[in-house]
Amino acid sequence: MSSHTRPQPGIRLHVDLDGDLRPHRNVKIEAHLQVDVAADGAPTDLPAVELAVIIAVDVAESNRAAVHALAAALRALPDGISFTLLGGGPEPRRCYPLGDDEWAVANQYERRRAAFVAGSLPLHQDGPRPAGYASWASASRALLAGRPLSVQHLVLITDGSSAAGETRLEEELDACAGQFTCEVFAVGTDWSPDPLLTLAERLHGTAEFVDDGLAQAITGAIQRLRRVHTPQLPIEVTVRPSVRQVSLSEKAPRAHRLGGLPQPGRPHRWSFPTYQWEQGRRDYLLTLVTDADADPLETELQFAMVSIGEVHAPVLARWHLPDRSPQHAPAGGDSVRNLDVTARMRSALRQGLVALEARQRDTAEARLGQAARLAAELGKDWVLDEIRTVADIEDAAAGRIRLRTVDADTLAPMILRAGSRPGGTLTEAVGARPGPRCHACSTPAGSEARYCITCGKKLL
Repeated sequence: MSSHTRPQPGIRLHVDLDGDLRPHRNVKIEAHLQVDVAADGAPTDLPAVELAVIIAVDVAESNRAAVHALAAALRALPDGISFTLLGGGPEPRRCYPLGDDEWAVANQYERRRAAFVAGSLPLHQDGPRPAGYASWASASRALLAGRPLSVQHLVLITDGSSAAGETRLEEELDACAGQFTCEVFAVGTDWSPDPLLTLAERLHGTAEFVDDGLAQAITGAIQRLRRVHTPQLPIEVTVRPSVRQVSLSEKAPRAHRLGGLPQPGRPHRWSFPTYQWEQGRRDYLLTLVTDADADPLETELQFAMVSIGEVHAPVLARWHLPDRSPQHAPAGGDSVRNLDVTARMRSALRQGLVALEARQRDTAEARLGQAARLAAELGKDWVLDEIRTVADIEDAAAGRIRLRTVDADTLAPMILRAGSRPGGTLTEAVGARPGPRCHACSTPAGSEARYCITCGKKLL
């Protein structure tokens, strides 16, 4: 995605971790990164001229009724937004704009024409099937390469027609990483949740089942895009040489797997691209694998520095004597454990629903019972509500449930929600915390930092 010229948002970064470490090989250090973002006076909505959106309709002719609402969504496009409408045959094809132009810019004339064209959109018929979701991602990547605007986004409407025989999805998603984001709306009853969740996670978007109200869903997706203050913002992690593995995953508001990129000439610095930053709070889990080596015991050490823009925060911990309890309870242990418990709850919910779909009732009952117990512990009522759709909860705290007979068509949307539903709500953000600057190179540092992130000099 292209760089964004808006002012950088105000950022506050806080690090919590369980500092009770015992020295041995392959110690795993987990840290909870809490990032609060404030727009700092920037306009609330991104100008529509900075958005390029592809609306791709991947449904069979038998489901044409599901896209009748597309005309209403096209008529609701904001003035100035760049858009393209793709329909299907064996391969994706551009249906609007007509002629040689690849992109239309929304105004009253273009909206009216696009809405008219949507009524005769070519859909999959009997005969050769589409090549799979990878084809839609590839076509979108090629189109968006010629429209380098701040926010580039694919809205994919699918009924699963492309799923059969999919072989290139992972390879294509590797090529699409960092190029654009994606929103998936599933319609009908014949789609599989797994590839849709993969699309949403790898392309930093969401996957949602839409029974009706497709026009409102598309319009809402574009409105959310306009609330994006910063389309891309890397989280950089610089580690001490004894750290051998680094991983970072977003836990809230949505679960995303982040890919780290090593920095040329900086063997101990990793960059993790993140996307679609709005005002509010995000939670990440940073995992470091390290060895004690010759480190001193009972001494506070800096294992990493986390940097977002001009804001930095250290990851500090100490090695404790193996036969002695730490003198002070680690301040961030509860925070890290809550992230872990939340991840296990979501995983148990999804595994239970998948097992129920496969008619493995014993496994489903065990996993959904575990999800109910963890949801009761965390106070996550939405998880309990999902479980009540397929089971009677006899004792949530004890994890006791009793499965009911369920219509199989209801399970795929539930699996999709379990894998893509936001894990938390956005909260009001605050401004960045002041911190010291390096006396040697003037780089800003976190308020608790010990060493400069740029030149390595000790801070005064």
